[in-house]
Amino acid sequence: MTSRILRLKDVKAMTGLSRSTIYAEIAKGKFPRQISLTGARSVGWHESAIIQWVESRQRVG
Repeated sequence: MTSRILRLKDVKAMTGLSRSTIYAEIAKGKFPRQISLTGARSVGWHESAIIQWVESRQRVG
């Protein structure tokens, strides 16, 4: 199975969270960590990790 890399815009759309909330949840250890891409400021997330996080939130809530 291949996993796409999602940029912040896509992660925000999938989760409904703002940029600041995503990074705050990462800091708390409650959201998948971003991965570094080419360039010092480019980051992304594995699509499978975001899907898993969304699904886990649906089961809880």
